[in-house]
Amino acid sequence: MQYKVPQNVQREDTIIGSITLKQLGILGVGGAITYAIYMSLATVYFMEIWLPPVAIVSGLTLAFAFLKIHSLPFHKFLMNFTEYHLLPKKRVWIQGTATPFISSLDKKHEKKEDKTPLITEKKQKRIKELTNILETHGESEISKDEKKEQLNKIINQNYNK
Repeated sequence: MQYKVPQNVQREDTIIGSITLKQLGILGVGGAITYAIYMSLATVYFMEIWLPPVAIVSGLTLAFAFLKIHSLPFHKFLMNFTEYHLLPKKRVWIQGTATPFISSLDKKHEKKEDKTPLITEKKQKRIKELTNILETHGESEISKDEKKEQLNKIINQNYNK
């Protein structure tokens, strides 16, 4: 059996003539706002006062409903326009701020697990010296000032590394 396959599936469904549901909603909301402005101003003021706000709102309503610029709907064009003018035009590259892209196909850049001990011999020696001083409560042949200097030296070396 042959079936009819729709051709334009991206096109919105039309409700009245060529007006879509989205356009009809925009026209309804804009028309209600325009009518409210007209009713509130026309009873009190002359035409010179109520006509500009009514014309502006109705023009914006028609633009949002029907206007397309460079095949973009007016609201998307307006958002792109404001984004272009608000964001900086110049881009600055700062080395080392982003993570580098490493392909999963490239095996050369994989890190091999290093099974060497994390603490080097120098660090182990410094730690042993520090624990010796702490365990003996600093009691040895050297004076208290020398002990404090050695302790501070060991602590500063560990913090600096």
